Amino acid sequence: MASRLLGRRPRLAVDIGGNVGDYSAELLRCFPEVDLHVFEPATSNIAKLRQRFPAEAKVSLRQAALSDVPGRMTLFSDKDGSGMASLVRRELNHLRISFEPMEEVEVVRFEDYWRGVLGGRPIDIVKIDVEGYELMVIRGFGEAIQQVKVLQFEFGGTHIDAKVFFRDFWRLLEAADFDLYRITPLGIVHIRSYHERDEHFLITNYIAVNRREL
Repeated sequence: MASRLLGRRPRLAVDIGGNVGDYSAELLRCFPEVDLHVFEPATSNIAKLRQRFPAEAKVSLRQAALSDVPGRMTLFSDKDGSGMASLVRRELNHLRISFEPMEEVEVVRFEDYWRGVLGGRPIDIVKIDVEGYELMVIRGFGEAIQQVKVLQFEFGGTHIDAKVFFRDFWRLLEAADFDLYRITPLGIVHIRSYHERDEHFLITNYIAVNRREL
């Protein structure tokens, strides 16, 4: 879906919250020539990513979480290597799921990585799946957000614990000159304006498309 809205074959892509590499593997299957940069904070998952992509010359793995301020933070999870791991400590006692500190992880701002490692290049696709911390990740893009063509992110129950609303994403991305789309079973829906009915905390994927030509 993201590549369809891009309208061309991606040259540079970023996977933030790589987990064990399923999204990255699918992206490489469709576009084996893409220059792919993957961020994943969990030590056990980084080991799996290194095993999964040992010969992929164009896959750069970085063991780090992302936010708007660099430093170190605690990664919480229900179990080691879980896809639910987050910098947000979730309260899921009603589901009999307990989140405990798993490890202390490095946290970087994407704008710093974009300037230092990527040399300020335009980015075709960014996927963010960080279990409730997506807004802080996007804020950490700084000026780099203007050089992203397609941005895919998740919104759902994790944002209850993060105390983040869909309105926060709408305002941030609208100010950055992006069109916002919701992915549904029937296709994509263009969200032309914000409404309170958008505040439904069920797992939903969104795609933001930069209106500027890159």
